[in-house]
Amino acid sequence: MKRGILIYLLLSSVSWVMAEDGKLTGTVIGTTESVDYTTFQKSTTVNTREMAFDGDLSTYFASWDRSYTWTGLDLGSPHVITKVGWSPRNDVHGEDRVVLGVFEGSNREDFMDALPLFIIKERGTIGMISHAAVDCSAGFRYVRYVGPSDARCNIAEIEFYGHEGEGDNSQLYQLTNLPTVSVHTLDGRIPYDKVTDIEAQISIISDDGQSLLSEPGGIRERGNYSRSFPKKPYRIKFNKKQRVLDAPAKAKKWTLINNYGDKTLIRNLLAFELSRRMGMPYTPYGHAVDVLLNGEYKGCYQLCDQVEVNKNRVDITEMTPQDISGSALTGGYFFEIDAYADQETSWFWSAQGNPVTIKSPDEDSIVYEQYNYIRGYFNKMETQWRTYLDLNTFLRHFLVGELSGNTDTYWSVFMYKERDDDLIYTGPVWDFDLAFNNDNRTYPVNSKRDYIYRSGGSCAGNMRSFVDRIVISDAQAKARLVEIWDEARQNGLSQESLVECVDQLEAELAQSQELNFKRWPIMMDYVHQNPTIWGSYSAEVENVRRFIKERVQWMDNRLNYTFIPSSIADVDIHFDEPYQVFTISGSYCGKSLSGQPRGAYIVRQGNKTRKVIL
Repeated sequence: MKRGILIYLLLSSVSWVMAEDGKLTGTVIGTTESVDYTTFQKSTTVNTREMAFDGDLSTYFASWDRSYTWTGLDLGSPHVITKVGWSPRNDVHGEDRVVLGVFEGSNREDFMDALPLFIIKERGTIGMISHAAVDCSAGFRYVRYVGPSDARCNIAEIEFYGHEGEGDNSQLYQLTNLPTVSVHTLDGRIPYDKVTDIEAQISIISDDGQSLLSEPGGIRERGNYSRSFPKKPYRIKFNKKQRVLDAPAKAKKWTLINNYGDKTLIRNLLAFELSRRMGMPYTPYGHAVDVLLNGEYKGCYQLCDQVEVNKNRVDITEMTPQDISGSALTGGYFFEIDAYADQETSWFWSAQGNPVTIKSPDEDSIVYEQYNYIRGYFNKMETQWRTYLDLNTFLRHFLVGELSGNTDTYWSVFMYKERDDDLIYTGPVWDFDLAFNNDNRTYPVNSKRDYIYRSGGSCAGNMRSFVDRIVISDAQAKARLVEIWDEARQNGLSQESLVECVDQLEAELAQSQELNFKRWPIMMDYVHQNPTIWGSYSAEVENVRRFIKERVQWMDNRLNYTFIPSSIADVDIHFDEPYQVFTISGSYCGKSLSGQPRGAYIVRQGNKTRKVIL
């Protein structure tokens, strides 16, 4: 008897769950204008949005516009969605048209606060409905299916399953293992230039769906040449400062780098790792992410710092228009030697023919006194660089560019000057989509005898001759270059460690790159300056891996440097007895290691000579 009651209760429970999570109904909403394929005219009566919910697999919804179109339901109240279903249009292209289609839920009729429920990663099957479980605990009143780009939505049937309830944000859906960045704009407007901010709600889902940052802000395009690609780069700006993912900075502005011509999608991230290992004071934050715009999948991007004056970015004094004399006029200034400077508002040609864009103070706040000061100071630095250029950051920046084989190192160079500091500093590093053997003008980089900036690299203005005066013609600078390289090598920069970094990035992007190259099927195409078609993602990454293995040895040879592992612990020197200290290049430093800057030194005691790393 008890067993019978137990079975009855279990069956009742199952029936209750199935009933509650049954197929949902509601008022059909979505794109109103459809296409009549018999006349190829716009329609509101043929192939309409309602046909995606009529239970008939032979009918379909096909929108007039090719992209950002959708159909869905107003459920009347919030529901937790536990399953979705779909069936493609019955035609020759139907099964492919659903790939990268996205299901979303929202509690605003305009879908500004929408979050993803599921993305279709595989082809559909004509004549049947495919289903997928939804891993999202939030409740939504409005649900929809957004067709992939250039597909006119073209869907035969859509289904939503779930139960009524507000739900919560304890578990949300990520497209892959990477964080998902989902941006929805007011009235569905699409960014169209790098000046106009379009009002948006910006949502970032991370930590396997357990963290959500969703705040109002804006979005616009960004970049120069990268804007010409079909996969657009973006700048997002929150209305209030936000700390994004694990980034050090709390800021309003962030960038979404498109990496279109870099089929590995990792070159910038790898270069940032080189920057950290080379000891640059500031390396931009970067993290690979998946991006949705108004529910349409845009690809794998790099969420990155906006390079700007900020406590945890370019950490200098931010000037006001009142800073026009005395100490206040001396800084801080953030500027860029920039091949595209003539397209900007606040810029100048230096006395030695280098184009310079002033980034901060920006074009809306800079005053004449400030413009005149930094132009004059930059001109002074060019002719008296030994006095006014910080050699430490300049040479570290140079080494990152050369180690990565970046043809664009001196096409764009960020620099800054702090208040009451006589030096101009170089950095941060930026823009490596053509690095690591990805430029047909310089490929194969490791076959060249000289530095890449002297062997086909792109240089703004007369930057090539400026760099020559330092790293080619000046003996002290050349000696310091070797010291910095030795410091990095002694601190673990090696072929093995860099290959390990490549391996980690490849594994991290494995899921996302598959989606990216379904959205942008360019693996067999020459894009940007690609020197060759490698044919697969793994082969593209192997090209980088092979380059970096060879490049460390190439740099050792070019610098006439031999790596000898060393530490104070294995130096046979009696430090309580007299000894002499020299730099790696042979310059005398004194009679004690105490107080010497971090780096590599030669210690001589009697007839014994040893290398020491501080």
